[in-house]
Amino acid sequence: MRIVLVFASLFVVPVLAAAQEAKRSEAEVKAIAAIRKSGAHVLEIAQNDSRLEVAFHLSADTATDEAIAPIAALKDVVHLNLRGTKITDKGLEHLKGLTTLTRLHLEKTAITDSGLAHIKGLTNLEYLNLYGTGIGDAGLEHLSGMKKLKSLYLWQTKVTDAGVEKLKRALPQVQVVRGFDLPPPKKEEPKKDAPKKDEAKKDAKKEEAKKDAPKKDEKKDEPKKDAPKKDESKKEAGKKDEPKKEPAKK
Repeated sequence: MRIVLVFASLFVVPVLAAAQEAKRSEAEVKAIAAIRKSGAHVLEIAQNDSRLEVAFHLSADTATDEAIAPIAALKDVVHLNLRGTKITDKGLEHLKGLTTLTRLHLEKTAITDSGLAHIKGLTNLEYLNLYGTGIGDAGLEHLSGMKKLKSLYLWQTKVTDAGVEKLKRALPQVQVVRGFDLPPPKKEEPKKDAPKKDEAKKDAKKEEAKKDAPKKDEKKDEPKKDAPKKDESKKEAGKKDEPKKEPAKK
């Protein structure tokens, strides 16, 4: 079964790729071929969606400013991954016309603040990753016109709190992630004096048992109603034993 699937993929995938490329201009077909030759990947994002996803991060060592240049000829790139590549600010010039981009990975590259000036026209961008770059507050100013930007990753950069606050005033919808620069959330410490639930239940049961049980002290203190007093019983006994005096004879 696996052998059949392998052979099918060898024939079907090239046929689909050829059909997809048939819809594109000659310049686009040549650009796609050049990008693939450099070791990068170019794929349509879905079977019924001809927009493109381009990934250079799998060939990071060979992905230079010159290698990514053909991407400028493509019209409908929505996802572009340049993570860890050798591109510089000069390479970002090739992205100016990619106005359909919604996701852009630039993390772990050598770009700086001046390079972001080349992408400020990408107004459809929703996701931008700048982790581990030399970007600072000046670079963020180039992003203020990206009204659709939702996620911005900035950890291990030169960006300050003031720079982030300024950007948020321009783009209140954006979620800025600064990674390990953020303090860890505080954990609530349990109260030391608070009794445990099980112990509290046991104590409550003991208290109820005490209320229902008769008190021992109350039994001792209750006087016996019918019992005669000892002293009174002795007096009565003495009266019985006394002989009656006979009247004196005349």
